[in-house]
Amino acid sequence: MLASGEIPHPKVLLILGHPRKDSFCGALAEVYAEGAERAGLEVRRLILADAVFDPNVRVPSPENQILEPDLRRAQELILWADHLVFVYPTWWGTAPALLKGFLDRTLVPGFAFEDQEGGPGPGCGLLKGRSAHLLVTMDTPPWAYRLFIRQPGHMAMKRATLGFCGIRPAFVSSIGPVRSAALALRQAWLDRVRQEAFRLPARLAAARRWARLRAWLKILRLQFYPMTWVAYTLGALAASRGRPWSALGYGLGYACVFLAEVLTVLGNEWYDQGTDRLNRHAGPFNGGSRVLVEGALGGASVRRAMRCVALLFLLGLSSLAWALPTSHRAIGLMVAVTCLAVSYTMPPLRLVYRGLGELDVALTHSFAAIACGALLQCGTALPPAVWQIGAPLFLATLPAIILSAVPDLEADGAVGKRTLAVLLGPRRAVALALGAALAAAALGLCGRLLGYYDGLSGLAIYLAVAHGLVLAWRLARFFRQGAPTMRIDGLMVLALTYLLWFGLIPLVHLL
Repeated sequence: MLASGEIPHPKVLLILGHPRKDSFCGALAEVYAEGAERAGLEVRRLILADAVFDPNVRVPSPENQILEPDLRRAQELILWADHLVFVYPTWWGTAPALLKGFLDRTLVPGFAFEDQEGGPGPGCGLLKGRSAHLLVTMDTPPWAYRLFIRQPGHMAMKRATLGFCGIRPAFVSSIGPVRSAALALRQAWLDRVRQEAFRLPARLAAARRWARLRAWLKILRLQFYPMTWVAYTLGALAASRGRPWSALGYGLGYACVFLAEVLTVLGNEWYDQGTDRLNRHAGPFNGGSRVLVEGALGGASVRRAMRCVALLFLLGLSSLAWALPTSHRAIGLMVAVTCLAVSYTMPPLRLVYRGLGELDVALTHSFAAIACGALLQCGTALPPAVWQIGAPLFLATLPAIILSAVPDLEADGAVGKRTLAVLLGPRRAVALALGAALAAAALGLCGRLLGYYDGLSGLAIYLAVAHGLVLAWRLARFFRQGAPTMRIDGLMVLALTYLLWFGLIPLVHLL
């Protein structure tokens, strides 16, 4: 099976899904096999037109239907292979009935994916470590199939079928329009497919490198970093009023803040593997990146990365102390804030296991980040703006972090993670999030009335209040529904965009 290491000679299973063996698809399959064998690859063939099986699922669940001998052999070949090549035509926008029936009967729960209680969950594919290539003929021009029809057949095979079973990457070659193609063009397609097979090992190696890079970007969860940058910048701008601006202090300071956040995120990923494995409701805003639990990166690599980031953080602090001798108070604060941030899941404190996780996140993303930016500019007492800006931002952050634990409730409770959703129950946690959202709006209005914000940026407070009311209404409706444990991506988007107001409005005002 294809693993994270390089396999120079992957075993190839060639599956011809056209019901006629003497078709152009049959010719493509033959030249692919020829190219693969010339490259030194071991190739086996599976000709669906020769297989004897019932393509229809006649029982409530396909794994309960007895497999014909040809389908049992097909499963054995799939397990043997490192790389699957499907050759088939596009009929009515998707694969022919023969191939669809083969997939329905062969890729059954327990073989192709794990049938978890309550339905298949994320990362349930059992055929991980394999890759695929779709050689698809069509009479529609490939560009029209892509732009106007939106590739339903490609998407169904690549994502909903193979991807769901863990088979990644899946390359796609669209060949057409075939019916009107001259003999010379058909020969060019055959030559191209032969070369595709010949360069398979190099292509897979490149794909693994890209997949690893994507996994590192995914585990870093960069979508959550801009808010910390906004809070840090707010503190720097508030403290620099009437003082010389220290670009060096700002840049080195944010480098340290960024590294501290990276260390926190990696630590959360490492120490949350227990709950992430159990989580059936993971999404883009909860449940972690799933890079470790799905095996996209190894644990040893992540631990090494954590050590490297910690070392870079210490080097950053040393550079800051050398460049700005007056920054010792800011450095002390950064060390304290970093310890607080990483202690969300990291021993010995493990604040989220003590019911303090949400408070930790809200503090580090509001008051703490603002104070770090401010101290690096003034080096003395914090200006009052830190508290004026930090209070509504703190309250606006709470709804998002509280809500993110609702889909995770069952998994978190199973490993002893004491989020507010676990401690209070989901309905009370949602009620607390609603109260925080309204309190943030009220503080924003007070800031406007007291003259903290003026001009157009101050008027935007009324838009933030309107957003807060919509969020409160959605939270109240979710509360009345019983706050069920499920993915709440729409509600999370509403909560995350709400807190942006309380960073961007004072940022525009200070600029």
